[in-house]
Amino acid sequence: MTALLEIKNIETYYDLIYAIRGASLSVEEGTITAILGNNGAGKSTILKTVMGLLDDQPDKGTIEYGGRRIDGRETEDIVRMGISYVPEGREVFEELSVRENLLMGAYIRKDRKRIDEDFKRVYAYFPVLEERSNQWAGTLSGGEQQMLAIGRALMCRPCLLFLDEPSLGLSPLLVKEIFRIIQTINREGVTILLVEQNARMALSIADTGLILENGRFVMKGPATELMEDKDVREFYMGVRSEASAKGYQRWKRKKAWR
Repeated sequence: MTALLEIKNIETYYDLIYAIRGASLSVEEGTITAILGNNGAGKSTILKTVMGLLDDQPDKGTIEYGGRRIDGRETEDIVRMGISYVPEGREVFEELSVRENLLMGAYIRKDRKRIDEDFKRVYAYFPVLEERSNQWAGTLSGGEQQMLAIGRALMCRPCLLFLDEPSLGLSPLLVKEIFRIIQTINREGVTILLVEQNARMALSIADTGLILENGRFVMKGPATELMEDKDVREFYMGVRSEASAKGYQRWKRKKAWR
């Protein structure tokens, strides 16, 4: 496979805080890559660094997309090259309608006929958005806003889609639906880089997984292998190994006698 996105030894600071520490990442074309980690690990910072959303970032390292250097470019240029970004928290335009929000996603485009085709495509993924096309985005439920944010990102016809915590604040049923649609989008030709705390769901659809801790990748490999790794299961899925579970039960019994 060909690497669509190549990040090499990037370092990113927030003021004096060392957020990303020499991180390297390769996203293969046509795949889903998942970055996992706890709050504050630096997951969102990596996406923002690639998108040019942080001032004068990265401080060190290089970022290549399709074989071309994009570190230091303006965000609009990066979007025009084919990368789209769904931020954490959705950030829809609350006082615009659903349709107007989707149009905002196509602001860099002039091909009206294909924009109309993409409205149909997004509505096929998310029928509820068509039903609410004239409704203010701020009146949608959390799940509907997440669908709208993804649909808006698709309106610029990306080759690479960044998704930052798409399961955040959603019910388990909606999470399953969102992840099913993410798989469909990928099967239809969009490469996906997914940042997610829900390790179980992310690894269930990903081809490759990476674990980020304190701004560094500490583990990477096929998603199926990470799913079976005892440390990943224990620390990121809440599944204790038999040994640790027995130790925990002994600790509980001792505590109960005190």
